[in-house]
Amino acid sequence: MNTFPRRTFLRGALRGAAVGVALPLLNCFLDSNGKAYAATGQRIPLRFGTWVWGCGFIPEKWIPATTGRDYVMPEHLAPLEPYRDQLALFSGFDVKLDGVANKPHITGCLGLRSGIPVPDENVKAPTLDVLIGDAIGNGSRFRSIEVSTSGIQRSYSYRTAGSPNPSEISPLALYQRIFGEGFQDPNSIAFKPDPKYMVHQSVLSAIGDDRQRLMRTVGAEDRHRLDEYFTSIRQLEQQLALQLQPPAPVEGFVMPAAPADVALDSEMDNVLVIHRLMAGLLAKALQCNQTRVFNVLFSDTTSNLRRRGTIDTHHTLTHEEPEDPTLGYQREVAWFAQQSMQAWREFLDELASIPEGDGTLLDNCMVLAHSDCSIAKAHAVEGIPTMVAGGGNRIRTGYHLAGSADPISRIGLTVQQAMGLQVERWGSLSMETNKSITELLV
Repeated sequence: MNTFPRRTFLRGALRGAAVGVALPLLNCFLDSNGKAYAATGQRIPLRFGTWVWGCGFIPEKWIPATTGRDYVMPEHLAPLEPYRDQLALFSGFDVKLDGVANKPHITGCLGLRSGIPVPDENVKAPTLDVLIGDAIGNGSRFRSIEVSTSGIQRSYSYRTAGSPNPSEISPLALYQRIFGEGFQDPNSIAFKPDPKYMVHQSVLSAIGDDRQRLMRTVGAEDRHRLDEYFTSIRQLEQQLALQLQPPAPVEGFVMPAAPADVALDSEMDNVLVIHRLMAGLLAKALQCNQTRVFNVLFSDTTSNLRRRGTIDTHHTLTHEEPEDPTLGYQREVAWFAQQSMQAWREFLDELASIPEGDGTLLDNCMVLAHSDCSIAKAHAVEGIPTMVAGGGNRIRTGYHLAGSADPISRIGLTVQQAMGLQVERWGSLSMETNKSITELLV
């Protein structure tokens, strides 16, 4: 069989101008050794997620001294050594401001996720996770699932400006949402669709003609608003349709037990417990196709994490703690940065613990991990630490790549392409780019 690179474009000319059309995901882009399939014969979907931690890093503790594959993991990355071959590390990539005021802890995070430097939460949406979700999320019950583990209701996933997708902050609430009412055990012998879903489906379908008439009579701005509204209705219709048919069986899936109701606060010890619980539930949700897209906020970009028995938060310390004269950096801030990488390791552990096909769930997930800044004390948006994990046969991993003050939108563009989106250019102003990271793409 002929093989083609994943980023093959059909090229031609139109009225003297060159044009290119990206190909959708084809069988020839996938491996031929059975790894793309589960034991049931079902094609294993590739999922996408983001994992965010706040207040950046200590550069000398995080950035490897060399690039390529034979780098030595610095102290704060040491917990990730078991996943070296499944990680791509990126340093030296910037959010370009183009004269836009740098709103601390917001501009960097949303600039990375939208390709546009923004001075506040009114980001030009959608963010890249939503774009990917629109492409791959139709066959799952939830278009995406957002969680926040440090007791603060926050999300950096936006479909529309000023309206982030809401996140769950309680493991028990997350469990009830995923595995409570409406959940269909994929391995259950008995299946009986709930009549109430049939009624909802017929009501939504009945408004189709009126919708088309309305769209023809309103102005362009209202059509845009209505299109966003009807998009959400279409998503609901798709979710309802899934409830009317038995789910595909999932080898090895075991219904998780409901977690205990735990304290929701920002003490690091408690946050790590909450994070492990939510990571485990999210991994189970991915395994049984409840969602294919997720966003995890380990700590808010203005990190409210704190040590047990103290009132100073991680964010406060980035500004008020003096540098240790011997170490050359802030000792307490470094502790929080290191704990964040330990949590990231534990998240990968949960994905890797679930067998799937010839590999694990992690092999069939592409996870973009990033912070909101590099050095939090300066609110620097240059050199924001970023990683891509998993990805199966869609991406290349196992190396450290240093950018040369390149726009960080190059990472966002490449991740979208690796997930099958037909996009050649992404971002705006100095962040606009058509330059993929070829080292990442297969």
